[in-house]
Amino acid sequence: MSDDNVNSQAPAPATGGRIRGALDRARANAVAIRALLAGREHRVAAQRLPLPPGHRPQDILAVLLLTVGIAVIVLDIPTYPWLRSLPQQYKNAFIAITDLGKGHWILWTTGIYCLATLALDWDRLTWRVRMALSSLWTFCAYIFVVVASSGVIVLFLKWVLGRARPKLYEQVGPVHFDFLALKGAYTSFPSGHSTTIAALATSLALIFPTYRWLIVVCGFWIAFSRIMVGAHYPSDVIAGTLLGLSVGVVAARWMAHRRIGFRFNRLGAITPIMGRVSFRASVRALWRAATGARAFTRPVATEMRDAGDAS
Repeated sequence: MSDDNVNSQAPAPATGGRIRGALDRARANAVAIRALLAGREHRVAAQRLPLPPGHRPQDILAVLLLTVGIAVIVLDIPTYPWLRSLPQQYKNAFIAITDLGKGHWILWTTGIYCLATLALDWDRLTWRVRMALSSLWTFCAYIFVVVASSGVIVLFLKWVLGRARPKLYEQVGPVHFDFLALKGAYTSFPSGHSTTIAALATSLALIFPTYRWLIVVCGFWIAFSRIMVGAHYPSDVIAGTLLGLSVGVVAARWMAHRRIGFRFNRLGAITPIMGRVSFRASVRALWRAATGARAFTRPVATEMRDAGDAS
């Protein structure tokens, strides 16, 4: 075998070793996360708070039936003729933002981050960097679960209920349902884009309460764009928004009971555990580490000293 072949194959074991090491760390970190969740179960019984009015399942169902019912009667019928009377420029403006309600970009970004950082050696990270990355991991996992689970629910409802989309308005009208039709033209209720953007907006509003109303307004216009582009009726958007909102709040309450990312304040409202001061310090430390102003990991001497103290 020539020297060139030997040299070309030499890095392979090192690369394979790094990959195996990353997989081992990812497996160990996943086990640690599972143990953490199991260890927090005792908090649930101690912090079991009754659902406030408006958050109970029967309350959500009542609001859904009321708002969707009113929208079907008052808004759905005149919406399609009204949209046809508007200039095309209005529709073009909303076409530019409506695809933000698709879930793939949310799931890809949050999912890849969670998987990539799961393979990190967290014990070697500096305290502030570890705090920033772990908080980001927690909230990315929260957003991923909320968007994915609400997406599965809305897909099931859409294909089972089989409501005709607005493009079939002149053929079948605004309130035609063909259960289990299993056709794309009969998947109008609820709106999938509205469900996704409501789930994302709810998650971000709970994570960043200071910007809650800005997030809500942006989410509203993206959900409203589904009506303006002629893809859904108002009742579809309302139902999807309530579904995404409900899943986001339920997941946040589950985490708050275990003090994972969220907690309950004295009034029983859901708030993020990390305050403004800690958040800004963590972001500053992460930025300095990313720009090279400070290290991501602790010095080896510090790790050896900590290991000696532990022994």
